[in-house]
Amino acid sequence: MTLAMEKSMTDSVAAPILEIRDLSFAYGGVYALDGCTFSVPRGEVTGLIGPNGAGKSTLIEALSGFLTPHRGSIVFEGNDITGFGPAQMARAGVIRTFQTARMLPRLPVIENVLIGSMTQSGENAFKALFRRRSWAEEEATLRQEALDLLQWLGLQTHVNEQAGTLSGGQRRLLEIARALMAHPKLLLLDEPAAGVFPQTINLIADRVREIAAGGVSVVMVAHNMNFLSRVADETVVMAQGKVLTRGSLDYVRSHSEVVAAYLGGTEGAR
Repeated sequence: MTLAMEKSMTDSVAAPILEIRDLSFAYGGVYALDGCTFSVPRGEVTGLIGPNGAGKSTLIEALSGFLTPHRGSIVFEGNDITGFGPAQMARAGVIRTFQTARMLPRLPVIENVLIGSMTQSGENAFKALFRRRSWAEEEATLRQEALDLLQWLGLQTHVNEQAGTLSGGQRRLLEIARALMAHPKLLLLDEPAAGVFPQTINLIADRVREIAAGGVSVVMVAHNMNFLSRVADETVVMAQGKVLTRGSLDYVRSHSEVVAAYLGGTEGAR
């Protein structure tokens, strides 16, 4: 291997998976994001915190394609994906969960998980008709993958139950399983520990660390600082649609601007 090749490989590994550049978005003239700029390292968990109205949820909406920024750019794996819709973002490898867990309540848990797969040939009428054997094999493989994920997340006894019967914490676990079925490169978690019992919070924390250890980059909005201290490699603090600071949780907690933002509150963004 030449030195040039080695340098290229090193640069590729070191480059952030996501770069958020001067991102802005306004609701009716009021800026929820106002020049937000930071990068996300590969294979790490980046926590995202800030007072209510800091712009965290709006940022997740923009990164997942549910909102189109009014200014700035989103660069993923070196490619500008600004303006991509949710389906394009998902195909690129950016997958999200929601602040309020979403599911099809009358479908079994396993079917809700299988919906997350983006590779089912059975969704293609031509392949389903003329390649039935390969489709059946793929279906069996996907179902086993879904079963393995549900067991890994402690939901193995709920496989065939209607998703609507799950508790709040179990629904969050279901969302994580469904997101992982899409084999994300970047996973966006919006308040995965909100309203969850401590035992389930511990399970989610362990699993998020394992997800990152497996090479998936994670951006996670959280208010639970104990949870965040267990999970995040680095924490980004937002206020009024901007980044105040970033670093270890201990560092950002002691930052004077962070203290002022939390104690004084912010207005405008959401």
